[in-house]
Amino acid sequence: MAKIIPFRGILYNPAKVSGDDVIAPPYDVITSEYRDVLYQKSPCNIVRIDFGKQMSGDTDSSNKYTRARDFFQQWIREGILVRDEKPAFYAYEIDYSLYGENKTLRGILAMVKIEELGKGVYPHEATHSKPKADRLNLMRSCLANISPIYSLYNSPEKITSMILDGIEEAPYISAHDAAGAVHKLYRISEESKIDSIMKDLSDKAVFIADGHHRYEVAMEFKREMGEGPWEYVLMFLANMSDAGITILPTHRMVKGIKREDVLGRLEPDFAIQTCGLECDIVERLSHEGKNTFGLYLGSNEKWYILKYKGTDLEDVPSVLRSLDVVVLHELIIKKDLGIIDVAYEMDIAESIKRVRKGDFDAVFFLNPTGVDDVERVALSGLRMPPKSTYFYPKLLTGMVINKFIVDE
Repeated sequence: MAKIIPFRGILYNPAKVSGDDVIAPPYDVITSEYRDVLYQKSPCNIVRIDFGKQMSGDTDSSNKYTRARDFFQQWIREGILVRDEKPAFYAYEIDYSLYGENKTLRGILAMVKIEELGKGVYPHEATHSKPKADRLNLMRSCLANISPIYSLYNSPEKITSMILDGIEEAPYISAHDAAGAVHKLYRISEESKIDSIMKDLSDKAVFIADGHHRYEVAMEFKREMGEGPWEYVLMFLANMSDAGITILPTHRMVKGIKREDVLGRLEPDFAIQTCGLECDIVERLSHEGKNTFGLYLGSNEKWYILKYKGTDLEDVPSVLRSLDVVVLHELIIKKDLGIIDVAYEMDIAESIKRVRKGDFDAVFFLNPTGVDDVERVALSGLRMPPKSTYFYPKLLTGMVINKFIVDE
């Protein structure tokens, strides 16, 4: 099982800065335009470290990574960033709204010992190849984990969850994200609570929810450096037995098909119904349940509702066979339609717009993957297709930083 320990976090000093001014979204969802907005918010916004701008005169010795290191060191010297005096776990709470329902996600920020995947720490989905040099260069320059990996564990006893539920003091720092969710951070430094959390998590597997690439970068850095504090990586850990975890679906936009042939090719494997575009496709798919998909072809103003008959996929491992994303990829996209050009979109209206513009021929909509499916597939040693899960809301960067300190 994974080893999880407290650490002396580096935090923004709320006496000198406001969380709303200095905290930022994850680097991989920040556009260049929004990065400019974050730069203007504060000269101490974490984006200057985590996702700094390239400059025209950059060289091997002066670039966005050296500037990130310099900002990091300067803000520590100036007391903008402060290091806790003793190890702690950090409670991270997000109050958010989804489809008119108010929800709360709670978890802890902790250090998790880096292990080979499948040995206490488990991936759950395949990832697209992605340049990792950027994150590795940042880690080399700053000697720190700037942003956490979002991970899950399963503790029906809810020992840690009860500790988090019992927090009553004001947050150490808080910030709002672009959707209006409130992100709050609390320090857990009492030895009795630290001991209880470590005992609760000592026999638990850890499942990477969001941040597979960051974990792989941390593994590579550990291989480079050998023994030392970089043998641990910063993670947010949420209990799968709690109610606040949300997974959203990522819809598939496709091209390279003949629209007039699509329904005929799908009919052997799917019962097909129609409804007008005024139909709430999210509600309809949720009502229809597992292995139901929405299809928009753009040529008329209606949805096609596809209900899988369960007649194929015997060659797919049983643990994957019932997953919506697997039925969509292995049966609809590969076998029935032979599609090779797939793009991903969270927003339903935007995906419809792209089809109407002619960028894509069709879009398939699906229900979200279940949290229990993540655990089941991960423990089997298999992986779901890319973009099978979108954990919402995204964690913000800058709530806590872990700096590698040698011989403390």
